[in-house]
Amino acid sequence: MTDSATLIPLDNVDPALVEALLDRAFEPERKTRTAYKVRGGADWLPALSFAAIDAAEHLVGTIQCWPVALTDLGGRKHPLIMVGPVAVLPEAQGLGYGQVLMSAALAAIDPRAPLPQVMIGDPEYYGRFWGFSNAHTGDWQLPGPFEQRRLLARTSNPAVLPTRGMLGPWVG
Repeated sequence: MTDSATLIPLDNVDPALVEALLDRAFEPERKTRTAYKVRGGADWLPALSFAAIDAAEHLVGTIQCWPVALTDLGGRKHPLIMVGPVAVLPEAQGLGYGQVLMSAALAAIDPRAPLPQVMIGDPEYYGRFWGFSNAHTGDWQLPGPFEQRRLLARTSNPAVLPTRGMLGPWVG
């Protein structure tokens, strides 16, 4: 990523541009993926969602974070932040936009009351840079197909994570 790239709050970007970028990064079929079912109809969290703008002032990447919950076997909802998608235009991938977007979103989480974060991604990559792990998600379920090893969580206190439950939208 060049020094002239800029991060801005995602809510400053036309939603149609965001949707077009997501379609290019993940294909229009992305909306059938399990992550969309996990998020439900919730709105993304503006304080944790960003856009990357290149030197020519074009949108090249976005990150969205979502309110979700893990409902344990007793029916108690444990709030979490779902990180992603991290989307970068195909021609801009490998230039560091994704890393900067991830770092910005995670840095924006209030350290006084940090909710655990969850994502679906490659543990080798997200573990190495940001400490995500599948060590505590082995008995979690999602409302659709997923690779268990790619369900990752990050928290400073793993004791707050239920060992079993269903991940879904946070609906209060």
